[in-house]
Amino acid sequence: MRPLAPKLVDPQALKAQLDRGERVQVIDVRGADEVAFCRIDGSTHIPMHDIQARLGELDPKLPTVVYCHHGVRSQMAAAFLLQQGFADVANLRGGIDHWAAAVDPTLPRY
Repeated sequence: MRPLAPKLVDPQALKAQLDRGERVQVIDVRGADEVAFCRIDGSTHIPMHDIQARLGELDPKLPTVVYCHHGVRSQMAAAFLLQQGFADVANLRGGIDHWAAAVDPTLPRY
């Protein structure tokens, strides 16, 4: 069986969804030290290694966007969520680094 590949969403498109008040689960899979440095407001922090144990906290019917620093860890987490039956999962293109550059230049970059 071929692994499922999540779609990519650009930071500007996610920002537009959030600005319109659309219900979107935004999941940050980075480590606690990274989240303490910067984060997307309203996102839920579930470290990569905790995703499986914390699936019950997420609604598989809601659109879900997963992000990390540049998009590698979140790609794996998003694929896992698709395998678990989540219907609409996207990986934030370029992670929080791209978000900071394209959407919120006030966020510190690392």
